[in-house]
Amino acid sequence: MVATMSEFGKILLGFGLLLVILGAVLLVAGNLSGKVPWLGRLPGDIYIERDNWKFYFPLATGILISIVLTLIFSLFGRR
Repeated sequence: MVATMSEFGKILLGFGLLLVILGAVLLVAGNLSGKVPWLGRLPGDIYIERDNWKFYFPLATGILISIVLTLIFSLFGRR
């Protein structure tokens, strides 16, 4: 299947819009990180600090955000 130029243009615009939305989400998340003190420091987050390196994996924060987004999308996604 060969895509025409107009279909290829629509695909590129879609990817561009997706990148813009992702960039906006990252900017908002960066601004909220200092204002929501418990976000990113939940009891299930993994944080290891040694002499010359640090490792941080927000496991519980990721699970909490996933649950909240799942609830939001399931409530507003029904028709």
